[in-house]
Amino acid sequence: MSWDYLLTVFIVCAAPGVGVVYTLSSTLGGGISAGFWASVGCTIATVLHMLVAMAGLAAVLHTSAVLFQVIKFAGVAYLLWMAWGVLHGTGGLDVRPGVPAPASRLVGRGIMLNLLNPKLPMFFMAFLPQFLPQGAGTAALVELGLAFTLMTFAVFLLYAVLAASGRNAILASERAMGWIRRAFAASFALLGLKLAVARA
Repeated sequence: MSWDYLLTVFIVCAAPGVGVVYTLSSTLGGGISAGFWASVGCTIATVLHMLVAMAGLAAVLHTSAVLFQVIKFAGVAYLLWMAWGVLHGTGGLDVRPGVPAPASRLVGRGIMLNLLNPKLPMFFMAFLPQFLPQGAGTAALVELGLAFTLMTFAVFLLYAVLAASGRNAILASERAMGWIRRAFAASFALLGLKLAVARA
């Protein structure tokens, strides 16, 4: 496994997306523990997408326009619901100090948010083969997938630690919290709109 691959994976994982926004908002709302479980959920979804890609099911998804659209708009609806929840502080999406949501709910939301993005398995179908040595077998593909999974979890956990380190200062300012809620709500909404215009 090359350093080029690890560096590329780090950049891909660190780029702001659904998982990053969810991990940050969960950490600000429930502390480092909530951020940890959010990271676990997002990583599990990544593994599931990777398994789909490795099994070749992404090709089926790519050729089925109806299936792609169904999954895509379910993801759009879920992201917009998350945006509404963060903005209005409903349920476990309140980005304010309080009792953290149960671990199972945090993990479940992380899985759902990322699982409803039909572009991810196709990304893996296009991304992973670029770093496979010529003549490499399944073991090499699994190795790349495992490295991607571990990097995903490490990066999300790093975001959680950074958010937790400044959490008290942010939570002490009602004005800052207002802007944070609007920023996270806008992020979820924009990610939903970006997914809405995605093509197979």
